[in-house]
Amino acid sequence: MKIVVLDGYTENPGDISWGPIEALGEVTVYDRTAYEESPLIAERIGDADVIVINKTPISKETMDKCPNLKAIAVLATGYNVVDYEYAKAKGIPVMNVPVYGTDNVSQFAVSLLLEVCSHIGHHSDSVYAGEWAENADWCYWHYPMIEVSGKTAGIIGLGRIGVNTAKILKAMNVNVIAYDAFQSEAGKAVAEYVELDELLAKSDFIFLHCPLFPSTQGIIGKENIAKMKDGVILINNSRGQL
Repeated sequence: MKIVVLDGYTENPGDISWGPIEALGEVTVYDRTAYEESPLIAERIGDADVIVINKTPISKETMDKCPNLKAIAVLATGYNVVDYEYAKAKGIPVMNVPVYGTDNVSQFAVSLLLEVCSHIGHHSDSVYAGEWAENADWCYWHYPMIEVSGKTAGIIGLGRIGVNTAKILKAMNVNVIAYDAFQSEAGKAVAEYVELDELLAKSDFIFLHCPLFPSTQGIIGKENIAKMKDGVILINNSRGQL
């Protein structure tokens, strides 16, 4: 079996071994190939049976040029870089890593919220610049401080990462509401499901934790922004196209 890794540096910059994959067949690893449509992608895939990618796009045209392709492994949670509908039609399974980075992404999402609310980085820089030592008063600040306790957070996309983010927010006394086309018992345990318009109208903070699908692309556009509170804080840990 021939296996081609198209953007190996992202997954493995040299600190781990490709040994487990090499045990499965003949492996060729490219550090980088292309992050937009390019004939180089199909050229490097050649007659490979399996390709391993992170952000290298795999289009209909690429799959048609690689008739031996039998499986696409995406070493990430999101798989929108693959034309998965066409892959399905051709009988090519697309595999991803749905539990990758759940805790870390949730931690990062809440960290971004706290940075916006407290401007920690800016105030740290100002202390290093001597402003605290030179300040005549006991306290000083350059921006208003926003206390998250008692506020309402709306999570769009209450999957594994969304649920985990909700747990952290609830521990900070934040009221959590959520919108998701697919409701789960895990989601109901940490948030109140509401319709999207209600979430947009009520939320002080909005977190995007949904995948990029045709149904979610552009979900935060002019029309929906107009439904939000003035001063709402938007945290996007998903895809820019949302």
